[in-house]
Amino acid sequence: MSEPSFNLFHGGLDDPTFDRPGYDWRGDQIGPRLGAKLIGMSVYELRAGQRTFPYHYTLGQEEWLLVVAGHTTLRGPDGELTLAPGDVAVFPEGPAGAHQVRNDGDQSARVAIFSTKPGTAAVVYPDSDKLAVWGSAERHVVRATPQLDYWEGE
Repeated sequence: MSEPSFNLFHGGLDDPTFDRPGYDWRGDQIGPRLGAKLIGMSVYELRAGQRTFPYHYTLGQEEWLLVVAGHTTLRGPDGELTLAPGDVAVFPEGPAGAHQVRNDGDQSARVAIFSTKPGTAAVVYPDSDKLAVWGSAERHVVRATPQLDYWEGE
């Protein structure tokens, strides 16, 4: 059973999920809580010095960022930008939409990230040369290079 609503400013979030320095945040996938099927939304509360995820871009998916509270630093293909509450950024699919969200401030920040929800997702991590692909039942993370010929091994 889905919830009727979620408050972006004060809604409850899960405890930290990652055991990784620099990625220690509270967050939750709000789309499933509200019964959404085609558009997803996750909310992250970042303490000072924390990031949501490594620098990445998606294939076949568009993402939007809304800063709810605090200030964040957005790293993108063209450099870095400080965002304040109410600022919105769009990450189109592909390299032009590469991004990482950090809290370089000394107070907590809260962001909401919206995305389209394809049945299968692919994410490229340029800094670590990885490619992640997942569907409802499987997840694979592999090196992105060297790229193989389509007919390799067939």
